[in-house]
Order: sequence, then C-alpha cells, then structure tokens
Amino acid sequence: MATTTVTFRTDPEVKSRAKELFESLGLDMSTAINLFLRQSLNDNGLPFRVTRENPASAEARRQALAHEGKAFDSVDDLMKDLLDD
Repeated sequence: MATTTVTFRTDPEVKSRAKELFESLGLDMSTAINLFLRQSLNDNGLPFRVTRENPASAEARRQALAHEGKAFDSVDDLMKDLLDD
C-alpha cells in the first residue's frame, strides 16, 4: 500500500497528551490518526457527535469552577432542596 504524508498543526500540549494516550493503548500517533480517518470514512462523517454546548450546562460548569451556588451539608439537605423546587 502506498502512503502519503499529512501535515497538520496542533497545540504542543494536545500533541503530548494525545501521544501518551495513544502509547498507553499500544498505538503511535500515525496509527491513531489513520484509525480516525478510516472510521470517518466508514461512518461517512465524523466518528463522534459534534454539538454546541447547552448554555445551561456551560453556566453550571462556570458556577462550579467559580465555587458559586448553593452548598449542602448532607445529601438529605441537597435532596430536600431539589424536591422542594
């Protein structure tokens, strides 16, 4: 099988983390990228669902990261708050 070279740009940290992940799976970067390309062809599209984030989820994530919002001392208190609304 003849091969060709593909060049692309990515963030160095993304490359490093992906390389570690793929190596832990017994793959090199080239094999992993080829798997992605072949699966895209098999699926006739991307091999995963591409969506925009739900605004409510984005706001909840922002609040969690900022440690905003309610805090509860127990699961019972949390459940009471959830069920009272």
